Parts: sequence; C-alpha cells; structure tokens
Amino acid sequence: MEPREIRFVRRGELVSVGNVPPARTLLELLREDLGCTGTKEGCGEGDCGACTVVVAEPDGDALRWRAINSCIALAHGIDGKALWTVEDLASDDGTPHPAQEAMVRCHGSQCGFCTPGFVMSLFGMYRNHVARGEAVTRELATEALSGNLCRCTGYRPILDAAQAMGALPVAAVDEARIAALLSRPAFAGMTVSELLAARAADPEAQVVAGCTDVGLWITKQHRQFDRILDVTRCDELRRVDVTDTHLTIGAAATLTDAFAALVADRPQLRAFAGRFAGLPVRNAGTLGGNIANGSPIGDSMPLLIALDAHIVLASVRGERTMALTDFYTGYRRNVLAPDELLVRIEVPRARPGEFLRAYKISKRFDDDISAVCLVIDMTVTDGKVAHVSIGAGGVAATPVRAAKTEAALLGRDWTEAIAKDAAEVLRTEFQPIDDMRASAAYRTQVLGNLMRRYWLESQGMTDINLESFQLDEAPE
Repeated sequence: MEPREIRFVRRGELVSVGNVPPARTLLELLREDLGCTGTKEGCGEGDCGACTVVVAEPDGDALRWRAINSCIALAHGIDGKALWTVEDLASDDGTPHPAQEAMVRCHGSQCGFCTPGFVMSLFGMYRNHVARGEAVTRELATEALSGNLCRCTGYRPILDAAQAMGALPVAAVDEARIAALLSRPAFAGMTVSELLAARAADPEAQVVAGCTDVGLWITKQHRQFDRILDVTRCDELRRVDVTDTHLTIGAAATLTDAFAALVADRPQLRAFAGRFAGLPVRNAGTLGGNIANGSPIGDSMPLLIALDAHIVLASVRGERTMALTDFYTGYRRNVLAPDELLVRIEVPRARPGEFLRAYKISKRFDDDISAVCLVIDMTVTDGKVAHVSIGAGGVAATPVRAAKTEAALLGRDWTEAIAKDAAEVLRTEFQPIDDMRASAAYRTQVLGNLMRRYWLESQGMTDINLESFQLDEAPE
C-alpha cells in the first residue's frame, strides 16, 4: 500500500485526503493534516482515551457506531467509513450535542484535556443506546467509558453525565443518507480470494487489522511500514456465524463482536469479556489479530484453548486447520507460512453441564494487562470429571494448555482433595518469569489459588470475587 488517497464521510459529506502514507495514524491525519486539534494525544498507546473518535459503517439502512482510539488507528482504516470528532457534534446553530451539554450540566470536566475523549465515548453510547430508546444504567456507562482515564473528576460527574443525556433534546443523525454514501461501489472491500492473492504477491507487507498492536509499533517503536495489507477490508473475514455445533469467527471480526458471540453462547464469560482492555480497544482490535500476535499475556488465547478452539490458515494453495495449541512455536512465533493468513476461528458450542470459569489477575481491575490468566472448562458426570480443558496465559513463553493438570483431574472424583492436588500440579506445571506485572513466585501461587477458587465456585459459593460486585445507581 503506497501513499494514496483515502475517502470518508464527515459532517454528512464525502472527504478526500490525498497522498496518505501507509503508516500514518488517524490522530496525525486529524491534527496535522486536517487541523482538528480537539482530538488530543495522551498516551499514544490506546490506554487513556484522550484521542477517542467515533466511526460508523453501514448496517442495513442504518449505521453501526464504534468509539476507537485514533492514536493507534491507521488513517487508511477509515477509508470507506464515516468519522466523527469532537468538532463535529454541535448542531449548525451551535447548540451542543447532549453528550456535551450533559458534561457541562454535571460538571464533568476540570482540566479539560481528557474531556474530548470522554465526550466522544459518550457520543458513541448515545448513538448505540440513547438514540435507540435505551436507558443508560451506571453499569452500562462504566463499560462504555472503560477506555477513558481522568485525573481530576473522580468519574462520578462523568457517569452522571452519561445518564443525563437521555433527558436532553434529541440530536438526530440521518443514518440512511450516510449509509447510502458509504454503500457506493467505490467503497467495496476485498474478497477472500483477492486478499490471499495480495498476500501471495507481497508476503513482506505488514498485515494489519485493528492495529491495537501494530499501532504501538509505530507510536512507541517509531517503526515505519512501506506496505500494509489490511485484512479488515475483507467483509467475509469480519463475519461471525453460528451453527448448532460451532461458532465460526472471522479473523477480522472485532473483539467486541467476537466476545458478543462467545457471551451469547456462554453468558458466564460476560465479566471476563468486559475486562479485555477498554471498549475502544475491543471495538478496533480483532480476535484473529490477538491470536496471530501471540503474546503470552493475551487474554483470548487461554479462553480459546480451554474451549478446544481450532484455527484455519489459508493461502492461494488452500486451507489447513489446527488446534490453537499447535499454532505457536515460541515467544511470538508461529507456523504461518509467508503467504498464509489466519482466516477464521472455530469454537465448539457450549456442552450440556459444562462448568466454565475464566479468571484474569491484573494490577487494575479494568483496562489492564493480565499477570495471570486461567480458564477452566470442566464437565462432571456422576461425581467424576468427564471432561476438563485448561488454558493459561502469563506463565510461559506462549499461551499454553495445562495438560498435566488436566491429566491429574480427568476421570477422578471431583472432590476438595482432588481439587487441592490439582492446584499443586498446576503450580509446578509451568516456570513463569519475574517481570513488571508480577514475580514468578506470585504467578505460581496464584495459579493454585485460582484452582481453589474454581472448586469453591463449583460448589455454589458466590460473592468471592470482584466480578460479583455491581455498581449502585446514582441517587435521585
């Protein structure tokens, strides 16, 4: 992908920007090329939310809205989409949008640096919920704002603003008109065949999807890429299909969409899914990208390992399917051939009687990277462990299956003594390292503790974790 023109819809009109380099970020495009300095740069890594913007894509005759981090998004990623920044929200006569007015009325801004990002996350929530007649609860507001950090307000007035938007005069958007603009043939994406042919023709091009990792290589490591292959241009790879036996998740499906499908099949994963970074990262990042990146502290892989997921790799030569555990060969290394792409993930549907728990241990509860991730999926029949699969992250050079611990459990009576023995096996199965997130000794201890927690929950114990905590609604 050489420098080229990108086209998108802004303020209801088509906008064209020429000669955009492949590695230019959306934030750079906005601030330096378009002079839109309302969007701020804070962390440059998708953690603080000061750079949040909202993009929209056709969804039938309407639009689907996503708040994303512009600091790590590539400018080319908005080609063929609609874009809103904080400058775009007020009406033509200057009347603030309800997201802005609510922040003013609830005193949700102090120093103001983070405010544009909060307003844009509120705007995304407004379009996805308030504009559709849904009430904003405290819990919903907290999740929608999970990618935004503020040093001043303590968040209460911002959460108040989220809930106050619905009481303000409606701010309408002509979604049908914008969807029609975005549905032009010139904005059509690539087919799978075209994508694989492009990969075969240029195996050295950097593959990108949501850029939640590649964006950091650009902003933090100052790496540049002359050629980029964006797999999100292929609509087929963004699909999620559900059958009686499997979920088939396209590699370019966003984490938001992928987790929505997983949670619909297994509701107990809801809290775990909500702790995968902040919402803007989940809105941009993809499940396939998380897998291909292969970080040992990526949260999706332990879950997929425990669910016995398989992945499909494809090239112009054909496809091959393998268990996720067979994909990794070492730290951030895998079996992908130069002309291959990860195209989809196949996850078995929930089994009758399975008891699934996914545990994430991190320094912060929200928007943080795991020190340890452990996922246990077990079925007990007539008191014996009939099936067990365990995935772990943060304890080895790659995401791993706890095969020794599984062997210690399978076919045994599911008793407290057996759970205790399994905890000791789990503690000895891996040799984690010391790093900035946790010591090796801590990780080892936590692994066994989580097996103990799993036993207690399997016996019906509740209210022993932060996931069970619910935010109270604001007083009237």
